[in-house]
Amino acid sequence: MASKKSPNPIDIHVGSRVRLRRMMLGMSQEKLGEHLGITFQQIQKYEKGTNRIGASRLQAIARVLSVPVAFFFEDAPGLPPVAGNQGFDEPQQTSYVVDFLSSAEGLSLNKSFVRIKDPKVRRKVVDLVRTLAGEED
Repeated sequence: MASKKSPNPIDIHVGSRVRLRRMMLGMSQEKLGEHLGITFQQIQKYEKGTNRIGASRLQAIARVLSVPVAFFFEDAPGLPPVAGNQGFDEPQQTSYVVDFLSSAEGLSLNKSFVRIKDPKVRRKVVDLVRTLAGEED
């Protein structure tokens, strides 16, 4: 019995970046599909990495989502870091940020958090979340 090939990690990453940007804009899969002339089911497959996104389609997605094509490859697995982006040469651990911002809750929390003007209140929100998560400083 032949097993299905698992998605390539790059395809999964690019799809997750499509989802991240789409959600940042508050755009539905259906609306993105309409702009591209494809179904929302196809968008779902792209976002999961199940189906690969061809070069011309990726260019069209970038145009609709108002980002450069390179946006979809930022922090991709297996790619060397871009010169000047490694700070003090700390390991790249940004996938949790992408995962967080790719969720509806994470995106909503982030949008609301940045609107809090008082730094002391923002600090208290961070402390509250740490406490709820069972983390100590």
